Amino acid sequence: MEVRTRFAPSPTGYMHLGNLRTALYTYLWARRKGGKFILRIEDTDQVREVPGAIDVIYNSLKIAGLSHDEGPDVGGPCGPYIQSQRKDTYMPYAKQLIESGHAYYCFCTKERLEEARKAAEAKGQTFKYDKHCLGLSKEEIQAKLDAGEEYVIRQNIPTEGKAGFDDVIYGHVEVDCDTLDDNVLIKADGLPTYNFANVIDDHLMGITHVMRGNEYLSSAPKYNLLYEALGWTPPTYVHLTPVMVEGTYRDKKTGQYQMTEDENGNPVKAIVKRKMSKSQGDPSFEDLLEQGYLVEAVINYLVLLGWSPRGEREFYTLKELEEAFDLEGLSKSPSFFDMQKLNWFNAEYIRKLPPEKYLEIATPWLEKALDPARFDFKRLAELLQGRTEVFSQLPDMVRFLKEQPEFPVDFYVNKKQKSTLESAKAALNALKPILEGIGDWTEAELHDRVMEAIPGLGMKNGQVLWPMRIAISGQMSTPGGAFEIAYLLGREETLRRLDAAIAALDA
Repeated sequence: MEVRTRFAPSPTGYMHLGNLRTALYTYLWARRKGGKFILRIEDTDQVREVPGAIDVIYNSLKIAGLSHDEGPDVGGPCGPYIQSQRKDTYMPYAKQLIESGHAYYCFCTKERLEEARKAAEAKGQTFKYDKHCLGLSKEEIQAKLDAGEEYVIRQNIPTEGKAGFDDVIYGHVEVDCDTLDDNVLIKADGLPTYNFANVIDDHLMGITHVMRGNEYLSSAPKYNLLYEALGWTPPTYVHLTPVMVEGTYRDKKTGQYQMTEDENGNPVKAIVKRKMSKSQGDPSFEDLLEQGYLVEAVINYLVLLGWSPRGEREFYTLKELEEAFDLEGLSKSPSFFDMQKLNWFNAEYIRKLPPEKYLEIATPWLEKALDPARFDFKRLAELLQGRTEVFSQLPDMVRFLKEQPEFPVDFYVNKKQKSTLESAKAALNALKPILEGIGDWTEAELHDRVMEAIPGLGMKNGQVLWPMRIAISGQMSTPGGAFEIAYLLGREETLRRLDAAIAALDA
């Protein structure tokens, strides 16, 4: 049997990382088994649909390298692949369920449902539809339909017994039927709910493995009741554990943060463990790319959030993952997104870039701080590549070349380099005529002329080079040393900064 998996996002905005991870696992399992990876757009919730969101989905999958075999934009034998375009598909199955007694028309008004909900809340109970319309006769139903009364179609959940399913990660899951609600299958606008549409579409598209977040665990027993009622074999379920973060939490309705107290009893935002969420300020896939993370690094890190490969290996190309991914390695525990770990992955991938590729990616970031007509970006890239974790750091890393920041004179003091304020002042005064005498302003010439002069100054190398770097950069940590910085700044700017540093030490 051919393995067929599907990624079925709703077009409600950006591609969050948990969603991308689901797409990644779904894609990898299909590729590992030589099967088909299908993209289906589930747009039945048209109220929440965001214009342009479908294009975001296409673009995100393309950038991530997750090419689908069937979908709205590539076609296939099971189309259309957008649920709103399949509207006429679902009603016949809903009516089949009505005929078999597994579903029924519900004409309850919003007002009646709201009253019932409030009554349940007043008793401290969870609201569950009371099957009020299940007892309507065929004649009563037809009369209401003829009168044009608004209706939905509800699933008729048994009041006794159990409903369950088998899951690759969670094993056998079973619940009492009397705890389940008669959920809506067809809404008043004629569109199916997610719960109904995905069952019908998964069957008609021949989906063999359904991978989705574990928030759907509670709904899966209802899905299996539908499969049984329609006489279909359910797919293999793989409910993925969530991606968590440690961060602040803000209530969506009130806008208020969850608070706690610090050691002094002052109110502070509480740090809690919660699912990743764009609304809570966590980055989306697009955000990470815009911040200068490499696609390959994000994908590599993301696949390890919930899946453990065999052995200790951490770095994989997408092609290698297609061969290595298995269901046995999926975690039963939530995974925690660690930005520092992602930064480490990204830095490792950046170091492996060919120098010309690094320069290509770095140039737009360097241009945010520096004029390419004035500075040697190629040399700067050579100095920066081994120090870059995320490309968005580059403007701040090089901004001192354009405009030197103010810095305290204590920067000149360095025990390891045996540099003091007195030795720094002497070193800078000695350097001035040496640098003024250099005509060919190259790194090599700067190095040779300064290094050959140091022994005659009666100083150690560090006692001269440390204050030189501080004087012309104002930074204790720089890409490259004193000679590289002086070369990048150029003769005029280097001497100007040196004079300013000497004047500051004399003051």
